[in-house]
Amino acid sequence: MTQSTAKTDDTTIKNQIPINVVIRVSFFLLRTSVKNAITNYMKSKELTKLRLPDAPGVYFFKKDNTVLYIGKATSLKDRVKSYFSNDLLETRNPLIADMVLIANKLEFQKTNSVLEALILEVNLIKKYQPKYNTKEKDDKSFNFVIITDEDFPRVLLVRGREIEKGLPYKIKEKFGPFTDGASLRLAMKIIRKIFPFRDKCMPLSGMPCFNRQLGLCPGVCDETINKKDYSKTIKNIKMFLSGKTSNLERSLKKEMNVLSKKQEFEKAGEIKRQIFSLEHIQDISLIKNYESVITKSFRIEAYDVAHLSGTNVVGAMTVFQNGEMEKREYRKFKISNSTNDDLKGLEEILERRFKHIEWQMPNIVVVDGGQNQINIAKKVLHKNGFNIEVVSVLKSDNHKPKAIIGNEQIIKKYKKEILLANNEAHRFAIKYHRNLRSNIDY
Repeated sequence: MTQSTAKTDDTTIKNQIPINVVIRVSFFLLRTSVKNAITNYMKSKELTKLRLPDAPGVYFFKKDNTVLYIGKATSLKDRVKSYFSNDLLETRNPLIADMVLIANKLEFQKTNSVLEALILEVNLIKKYQPKYNTKEKDDKSFNFVIITDEDFPRVLLVRGREIEKGLPYKIKEKFGPFTDGASLRLAMKIIRKIFPFRDKCMPLSGMPCFNRQLGLCPGVCDETINKKDYSKTIKNIKMFLSGKTSNLERSLKKEMNVLSKKQEFEKAGEIKRQIFSLEHIQDISLIKNYESVITKSFRIEAYDVAHLSGTNVVGAMTVFQNGEMEKREYRKFKISNSTNDDLKGLEEILERRFKHIEWQMPNIVVVDGGQNQINIAKKVLHKNGFNIEVVSVLKSDNHKPKAIIGNEQIIKKYKKEILLANNEAHRFAIKYHRNLRSNIDY
């Protein structure tokens, strides 16, 4: 799958250019000379001969046949060019500036996506152990993806220092370190959509976990998937994280053909979906227009109030973005005037929330209750100048959803997400209320 203009072994790579700056100097004594050397290099025609693409990939700075530094890029053209700017010494640390002056070869490998570049960079650093990546490689604050040693392994993100201290479970496989934590978290979301995996749930409990309801857990908890089939999922994830995407695709196609011959069309169809996803990874979460994509995403916010006979009144806000929980966006509210009036509590929560215009605005607001709750929410939104859809989840006597009130088209399209968001808001509010009560009792 990876399109390459450079081999990643020790053989000579075609796309090389000599870097004519071979002066190693003291940055303190010859700062101006360094600047001039870099500027003169940029003026040369050598850089343009390389024809760096405006595409994701991995680049190599080398001294003869020794790899000095490996980096990833959303745009190889823009990223490599940045190493030869006038402000290199101001924007990069002295080690990197020193590396640019020592190197006399530049090579690159194009990938189909930023996600592949992220994975490829880590595996190449592990292979070549470049001198100028050493500091990043050894930093215990960086992230690793680990696969646990269990019958139904978990796939988890942990920091290096956590591994150093010791984890409460055995590690079967470890991938990393990944220096870009934000990109890694987004990458794992993409991987999980292609290959759903277990992270927290209890295997064979008979009850579907929350991620199972979202399609992010394959059913380890409710016994939808057996140990043999789940081991295939883990194998696929390991291949992907090892940068063996092409091998993974071939393996999946072979398995799909076998299943089709056995007339197991449902399983074959699922593998076909995985193959399609791998062949068309766009990872919009990671490319350079990420911020513009975020503004087009669909956000649902759900609210609930919890108290005990009007005491210790608290509120909670939970967020679903494009069908996924965004726990980092959750918010807790301690109501200033403790009363037994849920409507006043909800009004205060919404008033406080929508004063935060720096927070991303939702497409749907979900409240718990009936028409009165909808009216309160609309009143607050109108007062603050927002025109946002509001729906309410009506509960039975045993607090089970029995109806959703609001725009029928919205409800029909997002019923699952609305109910999940409402349930999560109730759970989060109750948890906060209990924690508050326990602290007071203590």
